[in-house]
Amino acid sequence: MTQDQLIHQIKTKQSFLCIGLDVDLNKIPEVLLKEDDPIFAFNKAIIDATHHLCVAYKPNTAFYEAYGLKGWKALEKTIAYLNEKYPEIFTIADAKRGDIGNTSAMYAKAFFEDLAFDSVTVAPYMGKDSVEPFLSFENKYTILLALTSNVGAYDFQTKNVDDKALYKHVLETSKTWENAERLMYVVGATKAEFLEDIRKIIPDSFLLVPGVGAQGGSLEEVCKYGMNKNIGLLINSSRGIIYASKETDFAEAADLKAKELQSAMAAILDRSES
Repeated sequence: MTQDQLIHQIKTKQSFLCIGLDVDLNKIPEVLLKEDDPIFAFNKAIIDATHHLCVAYKPNTAFYEAYGLKGWKALEKTIAYLNEKYPEIFTIADAKRGDIGNTSAMYAKAFFEDLAFDSVTVAPYMGKDSVEPFLSFENKYTILLALTSNVGAYDFQTKNVDDKALYKHVLETSKTWENAERLMYVVGATKAEFLEDIRKIIPDSFLLVPGVGAQGGSLEEVCKYGMNKNIGLLINSSRGIIYASKETDFAEAADLKAKELQSAMAAILDRSES
């Protein structure tokens, strides 16, 4: 998928919603536990109920790896289903990889070729030779952890180095890497006050923004400071949508929660165009 195609979907659906598929078997409806593959059954129902309201899905791979081979197979089936039935949807492997070059190349192959994700999240701590292997894949995107929504982000990310916050060094340095135009960035919604400075460094890049809803981030604040001329935002919501109900109406409840966010996004887009 190209960024132009992603932007087209955002404008068509009047949505920049990303839904996190973080499946915990302890939280899904008990009736699904009777299925041969309860994780995939849950994902398929959520996807079929919400695909018209979002432009991206983001499975966090830890929720699949935790269940061993069965979990990984469920992830594989989920992405294959998305790519076949809803190819317009942007897919994100929330894997937070980042290792030496040869290892990163294998991670990139796993997510971009074998699983056919459109993008993968990557940690920048080891520098360009751990990230550039991901960037070598055409029409695939590497989503770099820039400023995250967790409390521990303040341990390192906002510390000053040479009178500049470390996350700003990460942003500026990443722009010099080969194929940097294939970079997107993670910025937590609970750090909305930082978005104005972030946009001065990366005005045109897409930002994946977790933390709206359950973690207390404000959609209005994120859009006020983070939106650019091409929208440039993917707002992620996971628990607030997929676990809206634990009963047999879970897919319908997810649809209603997704619709609430999509409607709010459509109103923001209408205001930005007027």
